[in-house]
Amino acid sequence: MTREAVVSGTMRSPKDRETMASTTYSPVEAQTSAQEPVASPHVPQARARSAAAEASRSGIWVGIFAITMSFAAFTSALYVREGAGGWTHLALPSVIYANTLVLLISSLTLEISRRFLFAGTGADLDSRKIARGMGWLAATLGLGLVFVTGQYEAWRQLAARGLYLATNPNSSFFYVLTGMHVLHVLGGIAALVYLICRLFASLPDSRRSAFDATAIYWHFMGALWLYLLFVLSTKI
Repeated sequence: MTREAVVSGTMRSPKDRETMASTTYSPVEAQTSAQEPVASPHVPQARARSAAAEASRSGIWVGIFAITMSFAAFTSALYVREGAGGWTHLALPSVIYANTLVLLISSLTLEISRRFLFAGTGADLDSRKIARGMGWLAATLGLGLVFVTGQYEAWRQLAARGLYLATNPNSSFFYVLTGMHVLHVLGGIAALVYLICRLFASLPDSRRSAFDATAIYWHFMGALWLYLLFVLSTKI
């Protein structure tokens, strides 16, 4: 290497050396930055929807546990009172068996609604399927109202026979158990109304969690009624 090359390499000005460094390493930096993953703005939204869905399901199961414990306490009180003596049996109003069928059919219509509403996603959604799903959901709501009306008719028939809340212990338990169940069914009806309002607005994935939570609660109301019907028919 000649003296001139050494001198020319070492005697470059700071500005020249900075220009050379940026020219040499800028493509590498550009390549590195191009390889860095870009965070999607939809990721936080998806995480928030997932957390909301999980919280909704957890809340429903906590509520179901509390309801189960309350009816277990009522049943225990019924057995204790029956063992104390002076217990008579009454003929159940026939309408409660029709009510049972109505409530079971409402669970079926709810599942049919789920099948139509969430058969596809995005471009796969069919407006006719959505309309049918909403129709079946409205049928579920209507059947729930029929069930409540039928329970009122059962109370009216008992009253016509002179059996009221304070007439005797078994009539008292009939009114209490069926009345508490009706109150919880009314809560389910309110949830169905809220769900229909949300679904009429739009059908994003977040609506699926609301539907699932409502369906869990509604099916639980049907299962709880079957349990109560067994208790009423064998003990009341």
